[in-house]
Amino acid sequence: MPARTSITCTIVVPCYNEAHRLPAERFVEFLHREYEIGFLFVNDGSTDNTLEILETLQRVCGPSVEVLHKPVNAGKSEAVRDGMLRAIELGRGSFVGFWDADLATPLQAIPALLQKLIDHPPLQMVFGARIRLLGRQVNRRAVRHYLGRVFATVVSIVLRLPIYDTQCGAKIFRITPALSKVLGQPFTSRWVFDVELLARFIALDKGDVQPLHDSIYEFPLDNWEDVAGSKVKPGDFLLAFVDTFRIYRKYLR
Repeated sequence: MPARTSITCTIVVPCYNEAHRLPAERFVEFLHREYEIGFLFVNDGSTDNTLEILETLQRVCGPSVEVLHKPVNAGKSEAVRDGMLRAIELGRGSFVGFWDADLATPLQAIPALLQKLIDHPPLQMVFGARIRLLGRQVNRRAVRHYLGRVFATVVSIVLRLPIYDTQCGAKIFRITPALSKVLGQPFTSRWVFDVELLARFIALDKGDVQPLHDSIYEFPLDNWEDVAGSKVKPGDFLLAFVDTFRIYRKYLR
């Protein structure tokens, strides 16, 4: 690997049985170019050889890669939360985010999202948004797209926030005391923790959503690919609606 400068941003990658879907070589290639970005992979109780692959990646990439091993599977929400807290604890840089292991959102989008935060200090978080526009390659199965649009509309109403895409697995945050606070307790939801995270920010401001209007930027992605083998099934959308109602009752009512 090239000589490493200080890491500005750590990206958490939750992994559960990703041995056949984790494109390790893409991470290596990316880290040869982006010297100020590091990765923290969370092995969430995988029963295949995911941990072995992650440890090999760590040896190849050196200090650019950390591995957090959780022997018991606790779900994506806790893998992300534990990983982000660990990244903050390491104290490397001013930004932390999370990214899906299958790279449905290409790694090349990370510098663009990060630069948006760097260039606009009032922003606290930048979220990838899967918007199918001419000139962009956003390929999503129709059933997931339409279910996702219905879910996003419900979330916008519940949060009173005109957010287009809460569930894209590409997000970067500025490290602040408020972020550490909203990550302080386990999430209620295993899958729609992104919604719960926003609800916690709103609760911190005593129900005022205006601060989030001013601190979130949704970044339209140039490329997004619906990778085969996703652990999210159409039936999970029903659970997502139930979880959203629980989140509303707990934080916003």
